[in-house]
Amino acid sequence: MTTSPGNESSQRRYTVRTDTHRVRMAWFEHGSSRIYFEAQGSGDPILLLPGFAGSIEEFSDLRDSLVIAGYQVIAADLPGSGRSEPQPRTYSATFFEEDTYAFVALLQHLVSKPAHLLGFGNGGEITLLMAALMPEVARSVVTWGTVGVLNDPNGQLREAMYNVIDHPISPLQQFRDSLVSTYGKELARTMTQSVVAAISDIIKGGGELSRSKAEMINCPVLLIAGEHDIFAPPALACELAARIRMAEVLVAEGAEHFVCIDHFAWLAQTVLDWLAKHSGQSQNMRGIK
Repeated sequence: MTTSPGNESSQRRYTVRTDTHRVRMAWFEHGSSRIYFEAQGSGDPILLLPGFAGSIEEFSDLRDSLVIAGYQVIAADLPGSGRSEPQPRTYSATFFEEDTYAFVALLQHLVSKPAHLLGFGNGGEITLLMAALMPEVARSVVTWGTVGVLNDPNGQLREAMYNVIDHPISPLQQFRDSLVSTYGKELARTMTQSVVAAISDIIKGGGELSRSKAEMINCPVLLIAGEHDIFAPPALACELAARIRMAEVLVAEGAEHFVCIDHFAWLAQTVLDWLAKHSGQSQNMRGIK
């Protein structure tokens, strides 16, 4: 039993043996969220966050590559996704900020120095907000599928997400199948429709996430954008980068939103190169599949 500042925290811990390292599995409670995370390796800390409805299992190869390269990797499911709770989650217009402070608390509980923050989609938005609102926890940030603002002027993207379970558009068919396989139709439908309602409220308020706070980010930032990403297009990534003191954009040619699926080897090498540049770690390609 542990306690984080201002919140009751509890953890159930155990370890398992993999081929190359031990993995610590635990839960961290913050507010109404119960966050599932896995920690492995040693060295400079990294926080890795998947996107909405995703799971850290999707990044097992990337995690192994980072551990072999000499990092301590803390991978955590977002509240309401993967193995984190509550499920189903009722998303509100403040859920990005709520999750930001939950993961700040998790990091402060586990490590005593700034971490490299890696995130995809909503997870990436949270890492950027962490760097803006609590800059002392961030050593660098790498995101993909993230632009710091929710932008859907004609509502087509929200409509596609709202109906993704029953009437998926072609670019979201694989995502829909993964949702149903993981959560079942009823829970997946509840999740997607709840998050769309919250996103609509955020857009009504201007849609700003980290973009309006970008000048507060004082660590190096790498924004990776899929060339054909309909949710986080390269043009918006460039607009966000222009507001950050130390930021650059890399475009994954031919990729859509799920760069980690379309271009995994390239993404893994890009992340390793970036981290080596900003932490002094030696580059190591072992473990990349």
